Amino acid sequence: MKVVIIEDEPFAQNELTRLLNRVDADIEIIKYIDSVEDAIEWFSNNEHPPLVFLDIQLSDGISFEIFNSVTIHSSIIFTTAYDEYAIRAFKLNSIDYLLKPIDQEALNSSLEKFKSMKDRFQKQATSLNIDQLHNLIQLAGAKSAYKNRLLTKIGDQIRFIKTEDVAYIYAEDNVVLLMNTMGKKSIIDQSLEQLGKVLDPDLFYRINRKYFVNKNAIEKVHKYFNSRLKLELLPKRDEDILISRVKVHEFLDWMGK
Repeated sequence: MKVVIIEDEPFAQNELTRLLNRVDADIEIIKYIDSVEDAIEWFSNNEHPPLVFLDIQLSDGISFEIFNSVTIHSSIIFTTAYDEYAIRAFKLNSIDYLLKPIDQEALNSSLEKFKSMKDRFQKQATSLNIDQLHNLIQLAGAKSAYKNRLLTKIGDQIRFIKTEDVAYIYAEDNVVLLMNTMGKKSIIDQSLEQLGKVLDPDLFYRINRKYFVNKNAIEKVHKYFNSRLKLELLPKRDEDILISRVKVHEFLDWMGK
């Protein structure tokens, strides 16, 4: 069976692929897509597979926006890190959902349901009218225009960390690392530029080219040489965390929000 995965996080792509391969070795993933724009282009120019796994929040928007531009003739299983109440609301449309991090048993159940009810899934997945789609977009957007969880790697484990539990994110030796509020460090497979599009700017600020910091992780702010500022963060860092002179006013405005 041919499958397309629409997911903007490489870790999540790899984990879903691994779980699918454990279910059925005959499953062939023919395409990975990581944005609304690329999904619209691909489905406009290629034969649609029997099944699509579709993440709700993509790097350039809510995935329901895809349906405003193209009709997908595939059964769709949505994947999401949204809260349970949102999933219950989405299920009123009788489309299947998997909550991240995806559990093997839940995936098996969804695939069995797809196989036994394939025609009904395809009909429902492509028959949502524009008003329904706009309602879904608004519901997803009302919950959060930004990601409320980030996918990280600790050793050989893949985990989701709530953004409220992130103290700061920093680049070091060509790797992007996340430090949580408990002082535990993990790898995140996104660049700081990509994170800038999905982190809530009221909570996170890019203080320099190396760091995004959570407002709640800033313990002290000191005046520093050449009109710069020096931050003390929790958990503590051994290096000086500095804000350049040109960003001082912007940073102070952000802190005062």
